[in-house]
Parts: sequence; structure tokens; C-alpha cells
Amino acid sequence: MSLRAAVLGHPISHSKSPALHLSAYGQLGAGISYTAIDVTEELLPSFMRQIRHQPGWRGLSVTMPLKTAMLGLVDEVRGVARTLGVVNTVTFEESAGGTRLVGSNTDVTGIVNALCHAGTPAAPSAVILGGGGTAASAVAALKELGTGTVQLFVRDASRTADVRAAADSLGVALEVHSLTEAARPTSEADVVISTLPPHAADGLAAELAALKTTTPGVLLDVAYDPWPSLIASVWQAGGGRVVPGLEMLLYQAVEQVRLFTRRGEDVNAAVIDVMCDAVGLARRAF
Repeated sequence: MSLRAAVLGHPISHSKSPALHLSAYGQLGAGISYTAIDVTEELLPSFMRQIRHQPGWRGLSVTMPLKTAMLGLVDEVRGVARTLGVVNTVTFEESAGGTRLVGSNTDVTGIVNALCHAGTPAAPSAVILGGGGTAASAVAALKELGTGTVQLFVRDASRTADVRAAADSLGVALEVHSLTEAARPTSEADVVISTLPPHAADGLAAELAALKTTTPGVLLDVAYDPWPSLIASVWQAGGGRVVPGLEMLLYQAVEQVRLFTRRGEDVNAAVIDVMCDAVGLARRAF
């Protein structure tokens, strides 16, 4: 029986997930195919009904705009995904009663590992840009790093219910402000996580440049295409450390590969090396 996995989202043609996963499966000799499938939020329920009982499925990577919609379409939600209400991973588990679909979240681990390898200090002062599903995962990651208060800067405060709920459930104090007020607090933070889509932070980048001040902290820009983003270039010019979103994508994919192959301990440094090569990502000290 052929084994399958895929990444779901809309749009999806830009995704680097197939390159990451296929390189890992090749290194492991796992025999799992992995494709990108364009699925809208409206079509997701029918798609999941269609594949639920198809043989060979091992897992799904879930990206925007499906991370919240997937919650009600799996049989069980585990770990931090249950707390956040954000699912980016679905595994197919065989049981006596048939196949069970299990939702989880590897984005949090991806963010934590990416920030730790960049030298983020303990209990950093933190800013998050944007208020969607990835922002909720960012709050959980900052909680793991010891942060108790997060400043959130968004374009529309009325669309922050999910990230507010996540912060409440995690015991993190969330201070919500307009994105138009972000420049100075962003420049002074130990850690900035931008969850904004490509080019949405360009205006803020121009404001940061106009401040003519240093940016000594760590910036993780989740958007990775095009790269470098304008805010990443400005941040680096100010003396700060920049973590590309591709590095977060790598680390969350490593966790997915462990789940989909069911060979967690085999996903070692050699596998991570080939995953880096597949997307042109420079190695840090993994």
C-alpha cells in the first residue's frame, strides 16, 4: 500500500513544505509521497470526508486559512492545539474502531526552536505583529520561553478573539494596540514575531528606519516569500538578529515528519541537514 501525506491551504502553490517533507522521507527511506493540495475553507469539510477512509494516509500539514476550521473535523485534538484552538497537523491513527484523525500543533515547537537557536534570552520582552492563528501559536511559544506579558499590534482589533482567548487560557497578559503605534515598542523589544502576510509590515519597516535607532533584539518574520522582507532588512541594518520564517517552517516540519513516519528517534541531524539543503536554508547549530 502506498503511503501519503499532504499540505492543505489556499493559496498553496508557494509552499515549501513538499520540498522539506520529501527530502526527509527520502533520507529515511520512508516511502511516503507528499503533495500540496489547494483547499478553501468552504471545501475543507467535504475534502476531509472524502479522504477519511482512503487507505495509506499518514498525515496532513494544515496552513492558512484552515488552521481553525480543521478543529471540528478531527476526532481528537491534543496538547497545545486544544488550548489554542489552532490545528496545523493531522495524523491518521489506526485503532480497533477504524481510523482516527488526531489534530495537533507543531507551530509552537517551530517558533520556540527557531528563537532559541537565534540566542533569545530567557523571559524576553515581546511584541507580536498580527492577530491570526499563528499569533496564537506565538503567544504559546513566548509563554514557553518565560514571557508573561505580550504586546500585540494589529490592523483590526475586532479580529483578535482567537489570540485573546489563547492568551487567557495560557495566563499571558495581552496588551492589544493598533499597528500604527508599533514602531517604537517594536524597536525596543527583545523578541518580535511578525505573523503578518508578505509586504503587510512594509509600512512599519519604513517607520523603523525613520527612527534611526538600533534594533538589538531578535526578529522572527513568519513570511518567507519574498525574502528578505523589508522589515527583515531594516531590522538587520539596525544591528538585530533576523530569523527567517523558513526556519520556523523547518522546525515545525521536523515534528510533523516524526509524527507521519512514526519513527521519531530516526529524525536526527542528518535528516535535518537534507531538509535544510532542500530549501536553501543555512544551517545553525542544530
